[in-house]
Amino acid sequence: MSLSPASTLALTLQPAAESGSDKQSKDSTAPAQYPYAHLLPHFSPQTYPPLTPFEHTDPGLRALQHPDPRAFLSNASSIVDLTPKLGTEVHGVSLVDLDSDGRDQLALEVATRGLIVFRDQHDFINKGPDYYRQWGSHFGRLHVHPTSGHPQNYPEIHLVYRDANSSFNFEINDSITSTVWHSDVSYELQPPGLTTFFLLSQPTTGGDTLFTSQSSTLQKLSPPFVAFLRTLKALHSGVEQAEFSRKGKRGGVVRREPVENVHPVVRKHPVTGHEALYVNKQFTRRIVGLKREESETILNFLYDHIDKAGDLQARVKWQPGTVVLWDNRVTAHSAIVDYGDSGERRHGARITPQAERPIPALEGLELGA
Repeated sequence: MSLSPASTLALTLQPAAESGSDKQSKDSTAPAQYPYAHLLPHFSPQTYPPLTPFEHTDPGLRALQHPDPRAFLSNASSIVDLTPKLGTEVHGVSLVDLDSDGRDQLALEVATRGLIVFRDQHDFINKGPDYYRQWGSHFGRLHVHPTSGHPQNYPEIHLVYRDANSSFNFEINDSITSTVWHSDVSYELQPPGLTTFFLLSQPTTGGDTLFTSQSSTLQKLSPPFVAFLRTLKALHSGVEQAEFSRKGKRGGVVRREPVENVHPVVRKHPVTGHEALYVNKQFTRRIVGLKREESETILNFLYDHIDKAGDLQARVKWQPGTVVLWDNRVTAHSAIVDYGDSGERRHGARITPQAERPIPALEGLELGA
């Protein structure tokens, strides 16, 4: 009997260890009792038509009209900036208790700080996929990933998954590092803005996520070079990701044909006005209008700059109950795959509302149809 990838996954899962973080032991032989089995990756053969443009209104704009745009943090027991330029860790605020105004204020705070880490959010995580969709829809139209796994009947919830037997992630193993800086699905015409992510199960150690401020990486460059970059636009492509799945990897499905879109190399945030680099090694392929060697030289310089800018980065160490929100328009991130030898499970869910088509920092820059 042949099995689908999702069926195979269900059969090969090991049980969760009895601990607060749902850790998985690769040596256990007891019957599987994984509490998040209903959120395991499913790979439906259903296909979808191309995405259509839509008008996005950022909820952070509404928060600007509020007398106290940070009122949602008033009951926090601890607010600590992870770095001067990027990231804040918050304790004592329950995301499930935020009303519409509070969610608007959250969007503005994430746009301002780039990254917010909320601890002790077990109630949020245990609300389930219907709630995840309702939550994400407040911030924009929910994106359906063209190739990743999702909980059965919930294609809007993007899943990451690796354990001792399987990996259903977009991971290319022919590099000396697992660090791949990217902004999620930047190849879409309207890529994501505010993004929510949490782990359902995590290794004992490792599996952290790195973030970097793309506004700060831009500010480190000389004004004449920034002025030049603002005149450039780059092609972002989902073709390689789709081909990865067509070769039978990840889950072996491509639900929507891959697209390529042109975006400004320097974009402007619609709420804060902050400018940020918008290139990433995972999806950016070339600078439009330059010869190949010119494009490669500039992109490789920028990728190297992003890689080396440790003074602009923040590292999130996952704990049970952690929910992280970031703004894909002004940050880049990378998972750290350093836990493979442990055989432990890392299972996460991402809620990914789309935002506006990237706004060029240079007014009048033509991006094409």
